[in-house]
Amino acid sequence: MDNWDEIRTAFQVARLGTVSGAAEVLGVHHATVIRHIDALEGRLGVKLFQRHARGYTPTEAGEDLLRVAQATDEQFQQLAGRIKGGGNDMRGELVLTSLAGLAPLLAPALTDFQHDNPELVLRYLTGDRLFRLEYGEAHVAIRAGAAPEEPDNVVQPFFTQSHGLYAARTYADAHGLPEGPEDFGGHLFVGPDDPTMRAPFNRWLRERVDEEAIRFRSSESRALELAVIEGAGIGFLPLWEAAQHPGLLEVMPPQKAWDVPMWLVTHVDLHRTVKVQSVLSFLKDRAKGWGGEGPAA
Repeated sequence: MDNWDEIRTAFQVARLGTVSGAAEVLGVHHATVIRHIDALEGRLGVKLFQRHARGYTPTEAGEDLLRVAQATDEQFQQLAGRIKGGGNDMRGELVLTSLAGLAPLLAPALTDFQHDNPELVLRYLTGDRLFRLEYGEAHVAIRAGAAPEEPDNVVQPFFTQSHGLYAARTYADAHGLPEGPEDFGGHLFVGPDDPTMRAPFNRWLRERVDEEAIRFRSSESRALELAVIEGAGIGFLPLWEAAQHPGLLEVMPPQKAWDVPMWLVTHVDLHRTVKVQSVLSFLKDRAKGWGGEGPAA
């Protein structure tokens, strides 16, 4: 194919469904988009799109083109990510990702790391989505749970986050506290909105508490922790978080079954670069003590 610009244009039209959307993403005039589509269809001798009032829908041939163009686009993204992260100095971008619940630990540590490396642009991305290291979406990922098994990734133990079962003093004053799981009946609990959440402490709670007793629910772990702190009910907090709130009361001591292992994950192509090795060493040192009663000083 002679003209990659035309293929890229068709890819964006197929992805977004409108000429205007593709023009905005590509930074060109909508007439350019139409011209590229017409030229590409003329060259191939097939219709790639069905035109209708709501936009453009790919034909079967258009779907074939979309799959090829998407694979090519992903390969370009992967190459760009590796180039950005492959430098042998402490400049440019360094991208890390984790669950949002780890931000109170990681943000201060990463701020110190950035202060030590002022020419570095540090991007800390949080969320439930697994950022794809093989496509250069991040240079270091911090994952929770079972050890990741994606091919071409280097996986190292980071720290184990221990949890305890807590209630606010205000909750205890109003409802008392159970002496153990056998006394959970009649108490209010805080838990995830999704009953299939895989964290071991969530599974433990669901096995011992009636569904209707979980009165405060959220899809965000930080919201659940704040709800416990504010007295909405009994729930789990990491030990380091609970240590920051003297008004919390321990309902049950921590159990090994509630522990969540954390992992540092990097792509094999970037693992040995100066930036990645520097931040890995820094985080491992700062994480000493994070699994217990608080961040290391």
